[in-house]
Amino acid sequence: MRLILLLCVFILFLNCEDKKSKNKINSKKEITTVIKEEGLTGDEDTTDIENRSFPKLNSKNAMEFFLQYDQAHKENNVRLTTDFGTIDILLFNETKFHRSNFIFLTKQKYFNGTQFYRVINDYMVQAGNSDDKKTANKRNYIGKYLLPPDTKLGLKHDRGVVSMPSSEIDNPHKLASPYEFFIVQQQGGSHFLDGDYTIFGKVTSGMDVVDKIAAVETDAGDWPQHNIYIRNVEIID
Repeated sequence: MRLILLLCVFILFLNCEDKKSKNKINSKKEITTVIKEEGLTGDEDTTDIENRSFPKLNSKNAMEFFLQYDQAHKENNVRLTTDFGTIDILLFNETKFHRSNFIFLTKQKYFNGTQFYRVINDYMVQAGNSDDKKTANKRNYIGKYLLPPDTKLGLKHDRGVVSMPSSEIDNPHKLASPYEFFIVQQQGGSHFLDGDYTIFGKVTSGMDVVDKIAAVETDAGDWPQHNIYIRNVEIID
């Protein structure tokens, strides 16, 4: 009887060790997938966990994900190809969450097919959203998360800066939307925005394109009468 009892305990111990090993393997896999990349099309199966190249992001894991991503991905120059021409942007290393987030979304091809959906002449042009279902599908696949604000670096909303809506960390409704951004187009800048929004880059070439986009006719909701697409976003040297 004692021999049978010892045998049962031994089998239970092996079973527990096996489960621990599997958990370790799964955890390691989740960390290493940060380095892998793929381009999203908007047709991905959001329930396909095994074939994902990165964890589905949420408010709990996004910051750790981008801390790791920042270490492996140091690019900070991107080019937007729009219906009106190209816009080159330098992303600031000082705002590492926002920089690495933008690089990550660029490598996932999230911005491709999105639009300049809010345009106000002599103020700003806002982009990164769309009325296309594929954009919503991409967001759903990547995950729902927010970025912490970084408004205390002394950066000013001068003409040509790239910014995200954000505020203090204790107000979750004012945290930065990771999928959208705006470019200040106003001559002399829009300094009344300073301290309320996170500046994370600046246009280095293509402000003439921004001016053309800002000048188009819009509806009552500031959406251009004719859709203006971002056809491609790529990393450049």
